[in-house]
Amino acid sequence: MVGKPVGTLTFDPAESTTDRERLTVPAVGVESVLAAELADLLHVGQVAVDSHFFNELGADSMVMAHFCARIRKRADLPPVSMKDVYRHPTIRSLAAARADSAPAPPAEPPAPTPAAPTNTAQYVRCGALQLLAFLGYSYLVALVTVRGYDWISAGSGVLDVYLRSVLFGTAGFLFLCGFPIVAKWTLIGRWTPRRIRIWSPDYVRFWMVKTLIRSDPLVLFVGSPLYSLYLKALGAKIGKGVTVFSRNVPVCTDLLALGDGTVVRKDSFFLCYRAQAGLIQTGPVTLGKHAVVSEATVLDIGTSLGDGAQLGHASSLHSGQAVPDGEHWHGSPARRAEADYEVVGPARCGSLRRALHSVLHLLAVLLLYVPLAVGGVGILLAQAPQLAATLEPGPAALTSLTFYVEALAASLVLFFGAVLVGLVVMATVPRLLHRTITPGKVYPLYGFHYGAHRVITLLTNRRFLTQLFGDSSGIVHYLRRLGYDLSRVEQTGSNFGTAVKHETPFLSSVGSGTMVADGLSINNADFSSTSFRVARTSIGARNFLGNRIAYPTRGRTGDNCLLATKVMVPVDGKVREGVGLLGSPSFEIPRSVLRDSSFDELKSGEELRRRLPAKNRHNAATMAWYLLVRWLYFFLVSLLVSVAAELYEPFGTTAIALANVLVILFSAVYFVLVERAVTALHPLGPLFCSIYDLRFWRRERFWKVPSETYVRIFNGTPFKNLIWRLQGVRLGKRVFDDGCALTERSMVAIGDDCTLNMGSVIQCHSQEDGTFKSDRTAVGSGCTLGVGALVHYGVTIDEGAVLAPDSFLMKGETVPRHARWGGNPARESGRSEGGEWR
Repeated sequence: MVGKPVGTLTFDPAESTTDRERLTVPAVGVESVLAAELADLLHVGQVAVDSHFFNELGADSMVMAHFCARIRKRADLPPVSMKDVYRHPTIRSLAAARADSAPAPPAEPPAPTPAAPTNTAQYVRCGALQLLAFLGYSYLVALVTVRGYDWISAGSGVLDVYLRSVLFGTAGFLFLCGFPIVAKWTLIGRWTPRRIRIWSPDYVRFWMVKTLIRSDPLVLFVGSPLYSLYLKALGAKIGKGVTVFSRNVPVCTDLLALGDGTVVRKDSFFLCYRAQAGLIQTGPVTLGKHAVVSEATVLDIGTSLGDGAQLGHASSLHSGQAVPDGEHWHGSPARRAEADYEVVGPARCGSLRRALHSVLHLLAVLLLYVPLAVGGVGILLAQAPQLAATLEPGPAALTSLTFYVEALAASLVLFFGAVLVGLVVMATVPRLLHRTITPGKVYPLYGFHYGAHRVITLLTNRRFLTQLFGDSSGIVHYLRRLGYDLSRVEQTGSNFGTAVKHETPFLSSVGSGTMVADGLSINNADFSSTSFRVARTSIGARNFLGNRIAYPTRGRTGDNCLLATKVMVPVDGKVREGVGLLGSPSFEIPRSVLRDSSFDELKSGEELRRRLPAKNRHNAATMAWYLLVRWLYFFLVSLLVSVAAELYEPFGTTAIALANVLVILFSAVYFVLVERAVTALHPLGPLFCSIYDLRFWRRERFWKVPSETYVRIFNGTPFKNLIWRLQGVRLGKRVFDDGCALTERSMVAIGDDCTLNMGSVIQCHSQEDGTFKSDRTAVGSGCTLGVGALVHYGVTIDEGAVLAPDSFLMKGETVPRHARWGGNPARESGRSEGGEWR
């Protein structure tokens, strides 16, 4: 597929499933067998061998995924993947294309070499040690915080309090920055390639270091030279002029090498470890000089890019892959390409500029942000004694109804006042800053224009507000207020999901009639290691964009396109119009199928005028519940803080440390109860309906009202499994979850001893235009989902199977026992004798 544009792909046996012996059945015989299998799935007497699967027979990708699974189970037929189906959409063309492949011998594929089995006692012991480590760290932080607050409160006057806040804040900041570095060198020393059994004592040390370095305040300096210094302090080999924009912090940093002038763009994974078959495997990631790693990429262990090499967006390198010097690769897994992914020229950005930016950045943090965070409460209480009475009520006040009424009123004012202030700031400040930046002009990093752009990005990507307005008619007005150009909007009530982000909203254009699912990232700023520029990014009219799409400034798609989930948007070749695009690298598929047009009559006319207002009313109630749930949470946490302040006098630091722990415990219990309440009367289940169906509106409420953010705190611990079970996941024993997301918890079944890597997703739904589809997904015992992998709805993954990093396992697929699948879309993959991905 090297250098082939979308839409001109031809069959390549090397790209399909594992090589087989030659088929002995004549092509005509294969046609009849394939036709019989498809007719059985479609519940018809027979199908014509020249009929188009989607346009004439009315099949969809779910039906064809089941068709592929049936064919793979037959020893007398060559295997068929979904990519084969889209390339050859008739029985005759499919049979002819697969005629040169032979069936697999009927032998069971070899199982992976598992880690020594972990028993329940080791699992519980690991959880206990993790809990003790967390309690100890919480007490240490509480002790330092209490001593500092007491010292700051003893100040006389605002100036004295400010100076004390600066001194203590600086000391506290240095402690929080330095402690994880010291812990890494003390607990681990220097990372080397190794294997760590999950839930073992060695794993506890790994988890402690991982948790600490990802909670370090220096992580907030991503994109700054300070972040590169942080990685250096952790043992990474960082060359001159390296710039890293990804917030996914590498853990085994001694195994990371980034050459001079290299840039790693946002949303990339280069962790230097992975989990598989009960083991943490660490390994090197090496990038040469002036290498480019684009957005939304995954670099597995044992991968490298040579000097001047480039990896395109929405791509991945699987273990053992190496991009030679000067070559450009893309796809998942990546292969050679012709597109250039470094499109912004260099600018003068030397060591002096980087050093000055770092110093000014630190001074702003230490002289402004930290004092406000540390001493702001003390100053506020000194100037407003009535607030002091709320936070430090005294023993009598805790039994007084007046105290609770006043606390309730104060929480209402603070919470909803903050929301209103946020809306005002978001609608004004970025617009003023945008006037200072000229689209298309190349600016050096770490100057005024870079700072203005980063502030625009920060202020206009507020997750709270996007979640509030998403999946409703309100999202159109919100995005327009931010600065989006939305042309003449055709209001659907679901124009955008609850997760949309951008570099700058003022250069984001979306055509009329386009609908966008969750996870769109409009990357309308291009970065090198020394410069950046912003440019208008336009998505055409009457498009539908699936989940988790990174759309670049040079995207070559026009009107009436379907961009499938996790698709790699092409940046070269002709402008694609009137087609669907799937995979990485992308290839053409039908824009729509007959089944997805089942509800087209609801998209216009009298039915739309009747149903859209009803959807708007339901969505408005959902937004009210969203605000109410979060305000109540804020109020109850404030009460918990007030009680801790009152108990500080008799119990000292222990009361504050205990309050910190109880806030986390309360958050988990509270949002589990919220989720249970949302689904109590209407449990989640398989659906095939219009977006104007009440059942879909209830599903939107389920996605919006409960919170998932707090769950990340429990990544890599047995406690996350407990929360998943409380939320309805049918979960086996000793599952290792390093950061998996489950969109519909109660529709997922996961077997014993599974391994779920960071950034993996199990999504039990899909929306295409105005049609919503949802089904259950089952993951068998001992399975592994790689870093950044996405599993769609209606999927069955059998025991011991492994899904490679950054793979997209499409709806309806069945992965056989102990199989290795990978790619986007995923299909059976080869592996070396050592079990490493290629």
